[in-house]
Amino acid sequence: MSLTRRLKVVNRLGLHARAATRLAQVANSFDAEIEVSHGDQQASANSVLALLMLQTCQGEEVEVHCSGEQAEQAMDAITTLFSSRFDEED
Repeated sequence: MSLTRRLKVVNRLGLHARAATRLAQVANSFDAEIEVSHGDQQASANSVLALLMLQTCQGEEVEVHCSGEQAEQAMDAITTLFSSRFDEED
């Protein structure tokens, strides 16, 4: 299975170190290949450093692509993470 979804970064600090770490933790918990794209750059969701290099700010959108056995579960968890502002207070 393969899924692609555009998600908006709504937390105040964007995809900074703490948010990238949370995303990588979620991505690593599934049997799926997960890529995040911003503009013309792509990053593995398993790599905090690669996610930071996307330099994604609040209000910008990323495209998340999940493939593999648990692609649907991974996409649902990542969508929830984005909508909950990476579990940050603002």
